[in-house]
Formats: sequence, C-alpha cells, structure tokens
Amino acid sequence: MQMTPAVEKYVLHWGEMGTRWGTNRTVAQIQALLYLSPKPLRADEIVESLSVARSNVSTSIRELQSYGLVRMTSILGDRRDYFESLHDVWELFRVIIEQRKQRELNPTLTMLRGCAAEVEAEAETDPVTKQRIKNMLEFIESTSDWYDQISDIPTPTLTKLMALGKRITKLVKK
Repeated sequence: MQMTPAVEKYVLHWGEMGTRWGTNRTVAQIQALLYLSPKPLRADEIVESLSVARSNVSTSIRELQSYGLVRMTSILGDRRDYFESLHDVWELFRVIIEQRKQRELNPTLTMLRGCAAEVEAEAETDPVTKQRIKNMLEFIESTSDWYDQISDIPTPTLTKLMALGKRITKLVKK
C-alpha cells in the first residue's frame, strides 16, 4: 500500500496510541494499515510498508486475528494469504471494548468480589477501607452491567444516543 504523508502520520500515531493502551506498537500499526488499506494486504506488503521484520508481522497478525480485528482472506487465482481489518468503525470499537472487558474488567471484578468478601470478615480492617472496596466493586459491577446492556444495541440506535449527548439527561432527571 502506498503510504502518503497523511496515511503514514495516521499509522504512526495509531502505533503510539497502541502503546499507551497496552498494545504492542507494531500490532497497532498493522491494524491501522489494514484498516486504511482499500484492499487486503499480504504479509510481505505489510513488511515493506512498515519496514518491520517478517517475524514481527506474522506474530502481530496472529495477535490481531485472536482479537477478532483482522481476518485472513483469499484472492481468486492467488495462493498467498491476504489480511484485512474490520472496516466498520463501530464493529472495531465493539470488538476492542469486548476484548478490554475480557482482559481487564472481568479479572478486576473477580478480584474485587474476593476482596470484598475477605475484607468484610476482617475485624482489623477500618470500616472506611471496607466501604471503599465495596464502592469500587459496585462501580465496576455497574460498569460491566452497563456494557452488557449496550453491547447489543444496534449501531444506528447507538449513534443516535451518542448524538443526543447530555440532552439525554433530561429524560432521567430526578
């Protein structure tokens, strides 16, 4: 894929943001490149575009496939493997959020439930500390439940909800 200055800027920035989100820079850059590419790319095209090692590309593609962000595809008459990203930004967002929930939120929820049960039985723990653990547990449970409820909302409906912004608070004011 021909990388114009704007495309290169996007891919490099996405890689930088990936490191801040806890993802390998090359993984994020490959996902960005595949997302922007008008056609599926071969691994050697990705190597050439990003100037990274073939082994790094292979490992990164496998990681992106395991997340459900990239899939392998074929082109009629060509025996080589091609790769493409999800194209719908909402679907990308949903997959990324679900992955983060599975890797980060769910283990935290499990840990908090255990801590809340343990700390409740500890006589030496300050009541303020107990309450703060309970508050955090309730918050994380609420966040997890909220995600579960909105994850099935169709994209057009979710888009309309987001467009409402803070005006939606008029519906729920006390």
